Amino acid sequence: MTKKAAVMMIDGFEEGETMQITDLLRRAGVETYTYRFQDEEYVLGMQNIMVKSDRVFSEEVRKADVIVVPGGRTCAAKFIANEEFMNTLKWFNEQNKLIAGMCSGTIVLEAAGVLKGKKATGYTGYEERLKSAEFVHEVAVFDQNVVTSQGPATPYPFAFKIMEALGIDPSELKTRLLYKEAGGR
Repeated sequence: MTKKAAVMMIDGFEEGETMQITDLLRRAGVETYTYRFQDEEYVLGMQNIMVKSDRVFSEEVRKADVIVVPGGRTCAAKFIANEEFMNTLKWFNEQNKLIAGMCSGTIVLEAAGVLKGKKATGYTGYEERLKSAEFVHEVAVFDQNVVTSQGPATPYPFAFKIMEALGIDPSELKTRLLYKEAGGR
């Protein structure tokens, strides 16, 4: 059965993280869609790049096997202010469904209460902000139903960790991408 991923996009999202994660999950055979919170299909990223999203955020997201919250300097506050989205994250946690956040996305997971008692990592200095988690200094971490990653330079290990959490072996994809030759682990 094909796994499904819902990757969130809101004004201020980090374009590189979001598009790399989406691309890697799709290459691994995960049915992956990007979701926006506005009618306009193009979402303004952190670097002022307009990126076309696939769908409008709705109840459909709950059908995904994993919900992904990328980073972006200003987007965390916007995600946190969206009550429907935060309730969806809490619902994913209650259902023990996979939740993934990187960079400032980890702040969103903390605000939703889904990191409590779980190992997590985050961007430099986030140890103080992810208070309910057991903070670990690793590039990407999977604990219980949550995958977290540090920041802008980590979309590859983050996506590979999501794949592993979904039961997909990323080895073949890593080989095709020359990941090991580039020094990836």
